[in-house]
Amino acid sequence: MKVSVVQMVSATSLPKNLEHAQALIARAAQEGAELVLLPEHFSLIGRQDTDKLAIQEPMGHGPIQQCMAEAARRHGVWVVAGTFPMAAPDSATDGRVFNSSLAFSPDGLCVARYDKIHLFFFDDGQERFDEARTLRPGNEPVMFDLPSRDGSTWRIGMSVCYDLRFPELYRRYAQAGADLMLVPSAFVYSTGQAHWEALLRARAIENLCYVMAAAQGGLHETGRRTWGHSLVTDPWGEVMGLLSEGEGVLTVELSKQRLAQVRQKLPALKHRTL
Repeated sequence: MKVSVVQMVSATSLPKNLEHAQALIARAAQEGAELVLLPEHFSLIGRQDTDKLAIQEPMGHGPIQQCMAEAARRHGVWVVAGTFPMAAPDSATDGRVFNSSLAFSPDGLCVARYDKIHLFFFDDGQERFDEARTLRPGNEPVMFDLPSRDGSTWRIGMSVCYDLRFPELYRRYAQAGADLMLVPSAFVYSTGQAHWEALLRARAIENLCYVMAAAQGGLHETGRRTWGHSLVTDPWGEVMGLLSEGEGVLTVELSKQRLAQVRQKLPALKHRTL
C-alpha cells in the first residue's frame, strides 16, 4: 500500500492553509497514495495560542471538515486530517477545545476521531508552550481499519505529536494488532532536533509497526520555527524516506510481507512478561 506524509509550513490564514492542503493531497493521490496524512495544526498556526479558538468546529460541521471530506472523495483516498480545533460540548465554560485528528474514507465519511491525549508543556527560558491553556486532553486511544486496494486490511493507531513521548499508548495499539501508527506533529525546532527521529524509530522498533509522521517544517510567518523532517519508518526502525524542511509530499510503499517477516524473525511482542 502506498502512503504519503504531507509536510506544511502553515500560516495564519485558514483559507490559504486549506488551499495548500488540498493541493498537497492531490499531489499525493497522483503519486498513487491510498492514505494521506497531514500534520498537526495544518489548518492554522496563529500568532497567539488563542487564535485557534476562532476556527473551532463542532463534530460533523464546518469548512475544515467539509474540505477534507471533499478532498478524500475527489481523489478516492483516505485522508487523516492532521489536527484542527474541535469544539467541546461545554467549551463556553472554560474556552478550551480539543486538538483532534479525523480520518476520512475515500467516500468522504469520517470513520475515526482521535483527541490528543498528552498536552505539551515546554519552557527553556526562551520559548514557552503550555497547551493546557487552550486545549482539553482526550482520554481514549483510537484505531481504525483501512481495506487497501490489494485486498489486505491495515489496522491503524492514531496519535498526535507530544503523545510520541508516552510509549504505553503505542504499546496498547500494538497489543490490539496495529500494523501502522500515525503521528501528525508540529515539533518545536529544539526538541525536534534532539529527539524527533529517535522517538519515532523507537516506537516502530519496540512495537514492530510502521510509523508515519507528518510534520510542520520551517519558519512560519509568526516567527515560530518547527522542526519538520516528516518521515516513514518500517517495523525494523529503518527510515524509508524523509523530508527536511519546507512544504512537500513523501510517498512510500508499505508491505504486509515485510511486516510479517520482521515479526517472524524477532517475535518480541510475544515475549512480553510485564
